[in-house]
Amino acid sequence: MTLNGDNPFLNLNYEPALENLGEDYYDQVSAAEFPQHILRFRNDDLLPQLGLSSNNIDDQHFIEAFGKFQGIRPFLALRYHGYQFGQYNPFLGDGRGFLYGQVRGVDKELYDFGTKGSGTTPYSRGGDGRLTLKGGVREVLAAETLHRMGVKTSRCLSLVETGESLWRGDEPSPTRSSVMIRMSCSHIRFGTFERLYHIKRPDLIKNLLNFVIDIYYPEIDLNSLDCYELFYQELVKRHAQLTAQWMAAGFCHGVLNTDNMSITGESFDYGPYAFISTYESSFTAAYFDYSKLYCYGNQSLIIRRNLEMLHAPLMTLISPKILEKTLNDFDNYYQTAYTQEMLKKLGLFGLVENGKELVDVTVDSLKESQVSYHQFFIDLMTEINRGWWQDETTILENKNLAEIHWKNWRQFYFKTLKEISPDKIDKIRETINQFNSQIPLLRPQIELVWEAIANEDNWQPFNELVNKIKAK
Repeated sequence: MTLNGDNPFLNLNYEPALENLGEDYYDQVSAAEFPQHILRFRNDDLLPQLGLSSNNIDDQHFIEAFGKFQGIRPFLALRYHGYQFGQYNPFLGDGRGFLYGQVRGVDKELYDFGTKGSGTTPYSRGGDGRLTLKGGVREVLAAETLHRMGVKTSRCLSLVETGESLWRGDEPSPTRSSVMIRMSCSHIRFGTFERLYHIKRPDLIKNLLNFVIDIYYPEIDLNSLDCYELFYQELVKRHAQLTAQWMAAGFCHGVLNTDNMSITGESFDYGPYAFISTYESSFTAAYFDYSKLYCYGNQSLIIRRNLEMLHAPLMTLISPKILEKTLNDFDNYYQTAYTQEMLKKLGLFGLVENGKELVDVTVDSLKESQVSYHQFFIDLMTEINRGWWQDETTILENKNLAEIHWKNWRQFYFKTLKEISPDKIDKIRETINQFNSQIPLLRPQIELVWEAIANEDNWQPFNELVNKIKAK
């Protein structure tokens, strides 16, 4: 690899793993040239994962690599299709981004740098290939909040404002532009496989699946006769786990099309997402989701359906009966995972043997009472005391929780606490804190941050919010 000055990003040991699969999977593209480059966000927390130190990287290094796109690597716009709101769309692909590069982390895992807003590609379909600055800000906040709450998610490495005026139907326009680098486990989607099935290339499906198993499912022996079946079983488990994490976090993705489904079971691509303020199954994040197909309460159903849509390309390697049988386990995987995730939020994970009944009662109480979903768990952490082990009426006694909705919950929580030593109180607090953000990321809060940026170019509220999200 030719060295590129003293920029640590340009001198990372990039691996041409996906590039080596061949040009049936991507097109080589160039990045747009932008009139301005202002670094608005740098995620120093990710640098140690890459073997880098923030002390040795200045803002200009980020701008050179991820704003001006200096370097000698080929950029790859991946080809894929997808089911969008239930309708198959063969005219997709990376339309405003590309695979910047793949690099091995200090944990020996392979990570992808993917762009968003880096210019047009063969798949832009008349679009400008750009990302609004507000869209970039929203994605940074979503990814950091989800990561803070224990969700397996991509994260933003950098956000650079690029000085162009963009016109959008869902934002006051003209609006400002940006380019973002997303660090994720993989750029490969369900739709990557769906395209290959659509163009009738089972050879390319097998080649890609072998690649995926080799890189992202190393526990599976590619030489075993059931390697593909084991892959699909693990894929189903991973997505059941991810969906449970979303639901426990009170997160509604908004656009669960199959082109937004990662083959590694990772959450990514945060457009019209939202966090619920109170427990509402019909809550919808995307204003254009008129039928509420992708509402909060439907997420497990949609993920299961998306896994089923993947059967068509996988049938070239796995029998339909095995695919169907494996998918039938999704609901059990999901329910088990959801119970575990909610026990984490309640501080009781690892301390009780069976907490499903408590979780059910908790969800029912949150739904019926419509108290603040996120504040409930924060209050649980700040108010828990040893007196709760002695008298159930003291549990959250200062929160004015209506007796009609919370009497049953208090009884169950008290009964569960009595099974645990009061000496575990610090452990309970620690667990609640680990899996609950202390700053609920609700729409009004995001809008306040954006107003400061849009009206005054004041980034202090944004930076303060990011720091509060990350705080333990």
